[in-house]
Amino acid sequence: MNYLHPTQGHYTICNSSLSEFAALGFELGYSTTNPNSLVIWEAQFGDFVNNAQCIIDQFISSGQAKWVRQSGIVLLLPHGYEGQGPEHSSARLERFLQMADEDEDQVTEIKQKKHIQHTDIAMYQLDDTNWIIAHLTTPANYFHILRRQLALPFRKPLVMMSPKSLLRLPECRSSFDEMITGTSFRRIYPDEGEPSNNPNEVKKIIFCSGKTYYDLYKERATNKLDSQIAIVRIEQLCPFPFDEIRQELEKYKNAKICFAQEEHKNMGPYTFCKPRLACLLRSMNDARAGEINYAGRDSAAATATGIKSSHYLEQKTYMQQAMAL
Repeated sequence: MNYLHPTQGHYTICNSSLSEFAALGFELGYSTTNPNSLVIWEAQFGDFVNNAQCIIDQFISSGQAKWVRQSGIVLLLPHGYEGQGPEHSSARLERFLQMADEDEDQVTEIKQKKHIQHTDIAMYQLDDTNWIIAHLTTPANYFHILRRQLALPFRKPLVMMSPKSLLRLPECRSSFDEMITGTSFRRIYPDEGEPSNNPNEVKKIIFCSGKTYYDLYKERATNKLDSQIAIVRIEQLCPFPFDEIRQELEKYKNAKICFAQEEHKNMGPYTFCKPRLACLLRSMNDARAGEINYAGRDSAAATATGIKSSHYLEQKTYMQQAMAL
């Protein structure tokens, strides 16, 4: 990896000790001292990140607010419901979203600052947020979001849910055409299939994030509902892409709205996204603001079941909820 190009940067991989607190604390310090290095810390499973919770709470989420110190550290947290039980399924995405300093009752608008004049809402949001939280579905977006960490004129922590199964999923692939000059990170992926050709005929629009998209896509095809259900992927959860989601809501103005997730109802991105979708709909004077439906697992104390048969039953019920018209 260090000999791909004569002018490339130095590349180092370290297999750290299983002390998340110590390793993440070191990497955070390294990232603040070396702002032009892309510093990535990956948990073995996202579930284990809670062993470094004080580093996240005290330093990463609030470091800029407390001490005016920026860090571009990247946290890769394997996250996804694949039947591996309650210790190997969830990076507790909801906790990171809860610590975002974005107002759920306010659609983001550009407010000019003295030190920088913004014309782009996406860049303004990145400058304004305390950190970036993403749940990606394509290799191209993965490439772009890592590249963007150093291309930005400032530094922000990036927390990424990184499911293991997408490394092996044949459908999860990108063309190199999506990674060449002129391409960039996509905050959402709109439905570019049948629904976009006849938006007035679409009966349901599903918002989701992460690998559950591939389950929903497959289930929709199985049920022959390609023309009736649109699926929109929210790749960057925080800052929330109000402007791009508005376009989708305006496009599918006759469709019922559903937020789908594989996590339990009291976990995952649902409690973060629902009030923001409702706020956006209210700002559009859209009556659907009070009718955002949920599809996913029921509320629970444990992040996942430890019984494989229960996992498959939950997944089947979830898919049925999502496809119901």
